[in-house]
Amino acid sequence: MRRKARAASKPENRPRFWGRHAVAAALANPERTIAKLWVTREAAAQFDLNPKLQVTFADAADLGRLVPKDAPHQGIVAEVERLEEIWLGDLLAQAEGGRPLLVLDQVTDPHNVGAILRSAAAFDALGIVTQDRHAPPESGALAKAASGALETVPWVRVVNLSRALDEIAEAGFWRVGLTGEAEMDLAEALGPAKVALVLGAEGEGMRHNTAAHCDALARLPISDRIESLNVSNAAAIALYAATVAR
Repeated sequence: MRRKARAASKPENRPRFWGRHAVAAALANPERTIAKLWVTREAAAQFDLNPKLQVTFADAADLGRLVPKDAPHQGIVAEVERLEEIWLGDLLAQAEGGRPLLVLDQVTDPHNVGAILRSAAAFDALGIVTQDRHAPPESGALAKAASGALETVPWVRVVNLSRALDEIAEAGFWRVGLTGEAEMDLAEALGPAKVALVLGAEGEGMRHNTAAHCDALARLPISDRIESLNVSNAAAIALYAATVAR
């Protein structure tokens, strides 16, 4: 899959990943450039490190100063280059077997996006699509929440989400927007094999213009004991429903 070229960033602009799952996945990703690696000797014994990597051995306390306070680094921290961006058209060309696509409308919390990536990997989603200016950048918190899925699930950032939804429709996807105000349950809205699930931010939900670019609006059949679900939980349930409906 083609990626948009990205120039090497300044060290102060590179994200730092921590934790064994996030760093191991980054090390295994041929598309990811590892600029620096800090690791305890105990943790290093669990990795087959490339001798070409710039590795600094340090103790746990030193690693703790490289990441946010109380971040569970598990003995390893990596400074990385951000992944080069993917073209939406190239991702859509990979659609096969009814794999669902996720579209996020201004979901900005890195923990939520990381959890959504993890669910996308679990249910073999085609990828996720977000706006470039209204989505979190790659970060240690996001990579940790994704538990390795940041390296394996394609993530497309677009300038205009409405135009992207039009392109997604032209590729044969049935666009289902999730909103608590919809009259139809998600199971009723699913039909065509190729489905794009559109989710909005917590609180505000999908914007009106985004909803207008969906083929159907649907809700999850939750009880009235709670008003709504966290967007990452909603994404996981919707992905399961779309997978079962194939």
